[in-house]
Amino acid sequence: MAESSRESNSESKKLKDAPATFKSKVWTHFGFYSSADGAKLEKDYAICKNCLAKVRYTGNTTNLHSHLTRHHPELCEKAVVSAGSKPTHPGVNTFFQAKLPPCSARAKSITNGIAVYMCKGLRPYSEVENEGFCFLMKILEPRFDIPSRKYFSEKIIPALYDQTRAEVESALESAERVGLTCDGWTSRATDSYITFTVHFINEDWEMKSYVLQTRAMHETHTGSHIADVLKATVGEWNLDAKKPVVVTDNASNMRVAMDLTGYQHVRCFAHVLNLASQRALKIAAVSKVLVKVRRISTFFHRSTTGAEALKRNQKLLGLPLHKLITDMPVRWNSAYEMVSRFLEQQPAVCAALLSTEVRKNVTDCALTENDISSAEEMVEALRPMLVATNIMCEEKNPTISVVAPLHAQLLRDDTTSTEEDSPLVREIKGAINQDLSKRYQSEVEKDLLSPGP
Repeated sequence: MAESSRESNSESKKLKDAPATFKSKVWTHFGFYSSADGAKLEKDYAICKNCLAKVRYTGNTTNLHSHLTRHHPELCEKAVVSAGSKPTHPGVNTFFQAKLPPCSARAKSITNGIAVYMCKGLRPYSEVENEGFCFLMKILEPRFDIPSRKYFSEKIIPALYDQTRAEVESALESAERVGLTCDGWTSRATDSYITFTVHFINEDWEMKSYVLQTRAMHETHTGSHIADVLKATVGEWNLDAKKPVVVTDNASNMRVAMDLTGYQHVRCFAHVLNLASQRALKIAAVSKVLVKVRRISTFFHRSTTGAEALKRNQKLLGLPLHKLITDMPVRWNSAYEMVSRFLEQQPAVCAALLSTEVRKNVTDCALTENDISSAEEMVEALRPMLVATNIMCEEKNPTISVVAPLHAQLLRDDTTSTEEDSPLVREIKGAINQDLSKRYQSEVEKDLLSPGP
């Protein structure tokens, strides 16, 4: 360690600058005493030019830096850090402020993690410029510079796609046969797409599912065009030898496409249930109830006064503080849920509609006793369809094993009218039974779904 002592002002020796060969900036503030004849420098101790303290010198500047840091910090920062010089021992803060080299393992790992985050969450490339995201990354790793969106779009994401595709292709090699699901859909921007998903059991008897691709459908959605896209997908992933079975909805263009490709075809049972239930919802008496309940639900969603009145009456009547539900045209069970929720909240709804502040703002929202009875009968008649739909939706992996027993149960028992049924219930069951009966009539579907002897 440095040994320092104060030289008296009467010191007879002369203080001289360090030799020119001493390049460190610290020598700006240190020198050496010369011998009596001035011919030789006494280099055992360096002399601080600011306080004339003697600091032990052993051939390096560690002790000199320490002296400036302890006794002259204002000079230390200027002399040691400025002009491109580097501290011999950087502090902890200096270490964490140093930027990570882009080629370092840590930087590559973070970059790849951001790419996975964007892909898994369907985030846009502009996420890397999002103020909140950048703030989070600065807190987590202040040394990391986030690459540009162009770097992700042109290099990182394509590389991640190639890696993932190779993994999927490797996994598919072990599959003896595969199932494909094919679904057309429209984005919020009204662009049309078609998505293909493959399902198979691997060597460890685990069910695996991978989205193979989502393609834009700029052409008309004819069966011929869909067949061409499906064949291209099967060929691109080398699935012809695995004798794919394709599951689609019941649209006529999908049926035509399957006939053109020659692949085994099974219609989606969840879609079959939806079509059969939708047919029941179109019965005049049922449709009338749905219109009225939908009008009430919409009113309470749009009116803050109505919503507050409903909540107040729910508390007074001891009912669950549930909001009313408005159905969606593409999901039949949303209509069931809308009517069920209305029946649950009927006392509170009626009380709210009769309150002074609500009554003056709403008209033609009342349901008659016959409407209420129809709603209750509708819910009772459609309950088996809801159970079947939930079973299909809750399946973690797609399976054909439950289709045959569910289909048979609905036809044999749950949609067969009895003497106790009201006219409306009989009409609902008849509509569903008639629709279900005409499904799964092809030879392939009969073989696959036969319940056996």
